Amino acid sequence: MDRQIPGPGDRYVHFKGGQYQVLCVAEHSETKEQMVVYQALYGDFACYVRPLWMFMSKVDRGKYPEAEQEYQFERIAANAKRTPAASEANPVGQGETGEESADPALLRFLDADTLEQKYQVLKALEGSITNRLIDDFAVALDLVISEGSVENRYFELLNSVRTMQRFENTRFR
Repeated sequence: MDRQIPGPGDRYVHFKGGQYQVLCVAEHSETKEQMVVYQALYGDFACYVRPLWMFMSKVDRGKYPEAEQEYQFERIAANAKRTPAASEANPVGQGETGEESADPALLRFLDADTLEQKYQVLKALEGSITNRLIDDFAVALDLVISEGSVENRYFELLNSVRTMQRFENTRFR
């Protein structure tokens, strides 16, 4: 294979559009075939797996004569700026040096040692929180927050954290 094998964190663009980040190259347990595990950087950030040879293959010009790319997936340079779709919610922004940085509120939340501190981070976001941040906080707490308006989801998250606080000291560890 004349192309560089993808590695964790490498970003690729598919010839039909959409950007993806490689999570790893895995080995199929039965066939020993190398598989690329990758995640969409848009929409619901779904994860996919595809054989390495297919991931690295050229676009079928018979089926897609108008395709602009030579390969199904082409690597994006590490310093290339990402241009998210208008519908894409993204907690990762550009820092002062041009490198990606996580939302500061998310970092404060993840760094908080107690549920009370996490609750205070959430309270400070009232009126400015996004659905994406609610989803990120919920994942960090291993919660499922119902679909609905941002306000309703926010209050459900706050109530969940308060409930966790109430029972935190009574659980057996």
